[in-house]
Amino acid sequence: MDEYAWPTGPDLPTAGVVLQSWAATVAALPVGTHITGEVIGRQPFGVFIRMDGVPNAVALAEITAMPLGMELPALGASVEGEVFWHTHNHQVRIRLDEWRTSAE
Repeated sequence: MDEYAWPTGPDLPTAGVVLQSWAATVAALPVGTHITGEVIGRQPFGVFIRMDGVPNAVALAEITAMPLGMELPALGASVEGEVFWHTHNHQVRIRLDEWRTSAE
């Protein structure tokens, strides 16, 4: 498998399911919510995360929130973070706990 992989698999929600579930996702995951999940895809711009307890949503942790010198979590890694935005393209944006700096 390539180092960078798109999220794929029979147990992942389709775009239609994510769209239909968007209102429920936003209600379940308000800004500031702490999440846990698994990295299901890696791209040069960040990682896609399947969040525990919210099967019809996809989260994205972008490298813009990653401190210099850190690396993207591996595919399959367990991660924790905080919701900081809901995007127009139906993604939940996450800032990973491991990316927090002492300056915050």
